[in-house]
Order: sequence, then C-alpha cells, then structure tokens
Amino acid sequence: MLTTIISFGVLMAFALVAFCTIKWWNVRLTGPQPVSLFVFIAILFTSGLDVGLVMFPIAFDFPLYADTATEPAYAFTNPLALEFGFWGFLIWAFYFLTAFYFCAIEPRVKFFEIGAVKLINNLVIITTCAFTGALFLIYMPYYIPEVGDGETVLPAFYVICFLVILAASFSSTDIRFVKILSVASTAIFFALIFGMWAYAGMGLGDFFATASGIGGYFANIHKFVLPLTEYHEFYLFWWFAWSIMIGQFTSRFVGGLTTWQLLAALLVFPSIPLALWFTVAYYYHLNAIDMTGMVNWSMTVVGILFVINSFDSLIRLYTDNLNLTADRYGKVQYVLGNAALLFVLTLLFQSQWLQIQWVGTVVIGLYVACIVWVLSRRDALAGLSHGGQTAAASN
Repeated sequence: MLTTIISFGVLMAFALVAFCTIKWWNVRLTGPQPVSLFVFIAILFTSGLDVGLVMFPIAFDFPLYADTATEPAYAFTNPLALEFGFWGFLIWAFYFLTAFYFCAIEPRVKFFEIGAVKLINNLVIITTCAFTGALFLIYMPYYIPEVGDGETVLPAFYVICFLVILAASFSSTDIRFVKILSVASTAIFFALIFGMWAYAGMGLGDFFATASGIGGYFANIHKFVLPLTEYHEFYLFWWFAWSIMIGQFTSRFVGGLTTWQLLAALLVFPSIPLALWFTVAYYYHLNAIDMTGMVNWSMTVVGILFVINSFDSLIRLYTDNLNLTADRYGKVQYVLGNAALLFVLTLLFQSQWLQIQWVGTVVIGLYVACIVWVLSRRDALAGLSHGGQTAAASN
C-alpha cells in the first residue's frame, strides 16, 4: 500500500513540475523578502537538508548499497551513485514545485489559508521537525563514540538534543538569525568537506576517480523515480514530508528568478556540495579511513548546525502561520514553549510511535486536495502570463 501511495505521489509531482515549467516558463518570481541567489541557495540547502546528510552515508548507506547479495536491487550501479540519487539533483524538483506554487499560485487561490488545511499543514511541519530531532538523537551515539558505548542513547544525548532544539527556537525569533546561520552553516559544511579531504590525503586524481562514480546516477536516472527498495521508499516519503513546508518557507526569499531559472537553480546548485561531500565520504568508505576523534567531532558539529537550521526555519514557519510569534507571547515563553513541544514530539518519534511515512502520506493527500482546489479556481490564474511578475504569499 505504501509503495503504491509514494509511487503515485512521485509521478504526480514530476508531472506537475513538467506542466508548471512548460506553461509558465518565463514568469518572474519574487518573494516578499527577496535575497541574492547565493543567500537563497544557502537558506534552501540548510533548511531543506538535515542531520541525515552528515550521519547516514559513511556509517549506514554505503555499506548497505555495497551489499548487493542482500539487496540485489542496488546492483545496477555503485554506492556513490545511489547515495547521490537518494539526495541530489532530480529529487530537488519537489522543492522547485512547492516554491513555485507559493510564489505564483498560492497568493491567487489561497488554499493554505483554509482553516483545516492550515491546521493539517502546520501539524505536518511540527511533526517533521520532531522527526529531524529524533534522527539526531538516535544516531548521535554512532558519531560521538567517545561518549558511551557507541550505540546506547545516554542521558547526556537527551540533554544535547534539548539544547539544540532550544537554540533553534531562539534563532527562529528573528529572521536575520535564520539567514546568517544558513550562510555560516553552508560555509562550515564546505570547510568540513575540504578538511576531511585534506585529512584523508586525497589527491585531485583520487577525487576525480572517485567522483566519476556519480555518472552511474545520470546513466540510470530513470531508475530513481520510483522506489527501488523499502529504504528508497522511506527516503521518498521523507522528501515528500519536507516538500510543502520548505517550498512555503523558501518562497519568501526568491529574488526575481524566472520559473525555468528557479528549476535549474534548485536542480544544480544544491547538487554541487552534495557531489563534493558524497565523493569525499565515499573515499573514506572505500579506504576504511579511521574517523575517530577530530573527524567524528567535526561531523557532529556540522550535523548539529544542520539540525538547528532545519528547526529554526520550520519553527519560524509554523509560528508565523499560526500567529504564535515571539512578539505576541514574549521571547521567553515563545522559546521555551516551542522547545518543550518539539522535544516531547522528538521522544515520540524516537520510540517509533510516529512514522515519517504517515506524514508523507498526509502531504501527498494535501497535493491532491490542492490540485482539486486550484482547478476549481483556475480563473484566478488568468493573469499569470508568461512574462508576468508574481509575488510570494505573505506567510
């Protein structure tokens, strides 16, 4: 059943991407808080990705993809191409679709201002925030093996997790903090990549020889559209769970790109640091390079920054949507209230009482309902011409 749901959702989303791009190719998109392309990509990259990007590849994904005896579905290409396909390029079209929608269409049809839709959408945002926190909490012991036995979630990890959520709640009180942290985190992520590159003694020849494996993704790109395995299915649900809220948040910062430029930017620019990171990480996997000590701690710090970035942008989004702002309730109540709520939900996700597949299914349902709503109000889109300029929704 879940496979059918996610397959339908993915095919629907890619069909909508093609339709919107062709129909509104040159429409110029501008959000209420436009920023430069660099800042926009930094916000998108750090908000749209989470701690799994840092923690999954070396410890879990590469060994899994290499074991084709257990998972023969992965045998058609190499682990690097598979990792890139699960995280990069084509999958970012989901974020293009929702960012375009909130720039160009939502201000005209106001689907997400319907009471029930607003409630469901914000529950999705809140629960997905908690899922990010749960991933961080569950996998922290593997990346700080110096603390504990490397497997058990100790009380110290709960404290770290709560402090991270608390920091994100504070950061979300001012949109300037979100922007600054996004740019800084992007720079630190690049520093991690090049630092690990240097630590491994990886020459340019080694880098390009390893990176060539990414070609296995582009040669088999069609195979990544539908779920390859249950694990790939999990990833696709994960992307769907994020898609509406990331589009809603990042659409605020679109700075005059046309539709096709937005699509190209989202497919290409985030894929560059992903390709660099996965290449270096795969080199570590292939050569069994020891990562204890400074490397593990560096990855953990970057993972923490990614968690804070994910949380602060999404906290900012749902509190603005629900008018639960710091200005209304006071900064202390706002920060502590959000931190407490998200930490409790994080514990629920950790116990697997909540599943990200359920959240992704709800989001696919919102897609379908939104299409029906837009079709019933298609006259509102009459002014959306090929050369017209649009503004993102104020929320």
